[in-house]
Amino acid sequence: MNHVAQLSAVGEFRTLHESGCFVLPNPWDVGTAVYLQHLGFKALATTSAGLAFSRGKPDGEVLLNDMLAHIDEIVAATPLPVNADFLNGFADEPEDISMNVKLCIATGVAGLSIEDNSQNSAAPLYEKNLAVDRIRAARKAIDASGVPVVLTGRCEAWLVKAPDPFRAALDRLVAYAQAGADCLYAPGVEKADEIAEIVKAVSPKPVNVLVSGFNRELTLSQLTDLGVRRISVGSGLAAVAWGAFIRAARSIATTGEFDEAFANAVPFAEINNIFRERS
Repeated sequence: MNHVAQLSAVGEFRTLHESGCFVLPNPWDVGTAVYLQHLGFKALATTSAGLAFSRGKPDGEVLLNDMLAHIDEIVAATPLPVNADFLNGFADEPEDISMNVKLCIATGVAGLSIEDNSQNSAAPLYEKNLAVDRIRAARKAIDASGVPVVLTGRCEAWLVKAPDPFRAALDRLVAYAQAGADCLYAPGVEKADEIAEIVKAVSPKPVNVLVSGFNRELTLSQLTDLGVRRISVGSGLAAVAWGAFIRAARSIATTGEFDEAFANAVPFAEINNIFRERS
C-alpha cells in the first residue's frame, strides 16, 4: 500500500471510531479477508491465533518477520483499513517496541494493538509502569512516522487469569489512554456493567470489546447501547472454520462415509465466483 492510500485508510478507520459501533472481523488469510470485504464490512483486523493455527503453531509462536509478512498480505488483499494484532510488540523494552511499531506501520496498516501480556508465566502481565512506557513508546513511534495509525492499548488481565481482572484492566486501560492509546481493549470482559464502567473510565476514547464463544450472547445493539465503539471477534471465525473442518474430518475418519461430513459444505461455485470476480 502506498503512502497516500495508507493515509486514506487511516482516515477511514479513525472516522469509524468517532460515533456508533462497528464490527471489526478477523480474517486469517487472503481468502477470508476478501470474503469479509465482499460481505460489506468496513474494516478488518488480523488475528494472531488464527494465523498461528493456519501455520500449525500455538498462538504467540509466529516470529516477527512472519507476522509482518502476514500483515502486509492482509493489507494488500483489500482496500479496507486493517488493524494489526501485534501481540506484545515482539519485544519487552520500550525502545524495541518503538522499532517494531515502525516496521508494522510500514506494512500499510491503519491501526495496531500493543498488549501487556509478557509471555512470562511467572509474571504474565508486564509491571504497570513498564506497560505504560511501552504504550508511550508505541505512541512516539507512530507520531514520528507521520502516519496517524490508531493505537490500541490492550490489557490481557482476563486472558492471563489475573486475580481481579476487572480492577486490573480498569486501572491499566486508564493509564494506557493517558499514555497515548487511541482505543482501549480488554479481551475477556463479558459483564455489561463492567463494559459500561470501562467505557466511562476512558471516555471519550473508544473501547473495543471482544465477542467470542465465552460471551457470544452479546449483540451489536447491546454493545452499542453500552457505549462500545468497536467489536472484534479475535480467533472466533477461525475457530468456527476449524470446528466445521474437525467435525467433517472426524466423521470421515470414524465412519468411512462422506454424506454427513459434506452436508453443510458451501458450493464450490459460490466460493470460486467470489475470487473469479477479483482476478
